[in-house]
Amino acid sequence: MASGASGWGLGRRLDGKTAIVTGAARGQGAAIAELFVSHGANVLLGDVLDADGALVAEKLGSAASYHHLDVRSEELWSDAVGQCVERFGGVDVLVNNAGILRVGTVSSTSPADYRSVIEVNQVGCYLGMHAVVPSMERRGGGSIINTSSVAGLHGTKGVFAYSASKYAIRGMTRSAALELGGLGIRVNSIHPGTIDTPMINGPEFADVDRVAFAAGLPARRIGEPTDVAWLALFLASDESSYCTGSEFVVDGGSSCGART
Repeated sequence: MASGASGWGLGRRLDGKTAIVTGAARGQGAAIAELFVSHGANVLLGDVLDADGALVAEKLGSAASYHHLDVRSEELWSDAVGQCVERFGGVDVLVNNAGILRVGTVSSTSPADYRSVIEVNQVGCYLGMHAVVPSMERRGGGSIINTSSVAGLHGTKGVFAYSASKYAIRGMTRSAALELGGLGIRVNSIHPGTIDTPMINGPEFADVDRVAFAAGLPARRIGEPTDVAWLALFLASDESSYCTGSEFVVDGGSSCGART
């Protein structure tokens, strides 16, 4: 996770800000929450893995709180934002990180699996943006960070529904940036490549030769959750005040060209 997060010597870059991070019980979300807290933010961690999420929040101390948040639920989103307003005064940053993956091609993906991925990854992202805008407007602006994927930048075989949902996040991000800029709200997307999280450690990927895969990347390694967290910190902070409607890739070079 993000121990030693202040190592850049740039100080606490999120002092006075309050963030909601979804999918925060483990992996990327937990790393983002930890890094944000270490840089002075109050963070509400949202997830459906209640025991894991509560434990992460407890370890982060009084600046963090856990909230059961199924991102498909408009009511639970309203509750999460209300909790931030009541406890911290409002919402300045939203990281739409929650996501699921179902392996399958266009032919093999069932309608039920397709809809489940779209509901979490795409509709959940929309509901999060929809829920935080009024609070951000009252605060005079904010930063929304939507987690897409390199699978949202180019076609990807075998994860048809996932790729479709991540492409949708690109469109929602750009449209929202155009619509919300006048309110001082910035909207950007992050596009991770292969990051060492529970999502890529399931049985469906047991036969993948990770050593060979990493050797073929320009960076020569699989990414860590902190690689994504540092990028999210930049986008949450005022250092990225002129960045909106943009796509930020953190993939070790996997999408820069063909590998031999």
